[in-house]
Amino acid sequence: MIHHVQIACPEGGEDAARGFYTGVLGWAELPKPPRLAVRGGCWFAVPGGGELHVGVEADFRPARKAHPAFVADVDALAPTLAAAGHEVRWANPDEIPGRPRFHTDDPHGNRLEFLAPA
Repeated sequence: MIHHVQIACPEGGEDAARGFYTGVLGWAELPKPPRLAVRGGCWFAVPGGGELHVGVEADFRPARKAHPAFVADVDALAPTLAAAGHEVRWANPDEIPGRPRFHTDDPHGNRLEFLAPA
């Protein structure tokens, strides 16, 4: 089991991250330990287990290829993301038969994948 995955955001990008991960996806924000909180960033509980850590990177560049993948109800989530202005790019269903999935980007341009349960 993976405990957490970390992605990056630019300096001052925490509020946009919170707006997306909590506001759009509905993930609870987790408190960072005080010694880590001074570094900035924010942490979120991923439904079903694990955490997503968003860390501040001074020379930020979004991850356009590398990405975390999350199991979700993709049919319910896709319209929510689209309504919030996030492009939903469905993958070819022949690539992983029986696992509908799509990619989108967080507000900082980091690629994310969401796929249906097995």
